[in-house]
Amino acid sequence: MPGSIQSIERAAAVLHLLGASSGPMSIGEIAVALGLAKPTTHGIVKTLRRVGFVTQDRTSGRYALGRELDQLGSGGIDPHELRSRAMNWTDRLAARTGLTVHVGVLDAAAVRLVHHVFRPDGTAQRLRTGERQPLHATALGKVLLAFAPGARPLTALALDGYTTRTHADLGSMTDEIDAVRRQGHSVDVGEHEPDVAGVAAPVRRLGGLTVGAVGVLGRRDQVLSTSGTPRRGVLEHTVAAARAVSVHLEEAR
Repeated sequence: MPGSIQSIERAAAVLHLLGASSGPMSIGEIAVALGLAKPTTHGIVKTLRRVGFVTQDRTSGRYALGRELDQLGSGGIDPHELRSRAMNWTDRLAARTGLTVHVGVLDAAAVRLVHHVFRPDGTAQRLRTGERQPLHATALGKVLLAFAPGARPLTALALDGYTTRTHADLGSMTDEIDAVRRQGHSVDVGEHEPDVAGVAAPVRRLGGLTVGAVGVLGRRDQVLSTSGTPRRGVLEHTVAAARAVSVHLEEAR
């Protein structure tokens, strides 16, 4: 049997100590309590802070458990935080592509829209924030099926056919999700609404954990080329926006 990994044991000990403490602790206090050298303790705490498991008070410099621990059960993110971190980038994405922009998170067997930017053409549009949409028939949903922890297996989904292009059988859907994983993005070619196409890319946190997706929607001729693949600019801008949101999530720690 392989031996234990000391650095992980020490990190776990720091978390247990902070969880049992009556208040925030300094590096020196943590080091004394665990019998560790201060440089070692500082390295462990710095790493835990980087991933959000520990937070540091800006005034006192002392440490306590971070809110990221609350997300471990769901593998997700506070939707309000994701929305606030994504707003600038999604506004730019809508302006650059002329398309509707959605941000979505996994919500059981559906994708829930947590942010909606209207396409900038001045036409009447309906706000869809809060809506739940099918995972297997939308670009956002397929990204989450491919990459998000906690996504239900395809065999557990009701693969309802919304249009003639919906992947409504297990074999077809399995092939589609495999393709999304290879490409790193997903495409909806009229699978949820017949004349609407979309492109989406994952939003990731430190270590590659997918916590949401950013996508664009529009008429098929706006989103897709004559060959049925995403227009180059649409795809590039969407992937870039998702990556920018991912970076911003980490910078905000």
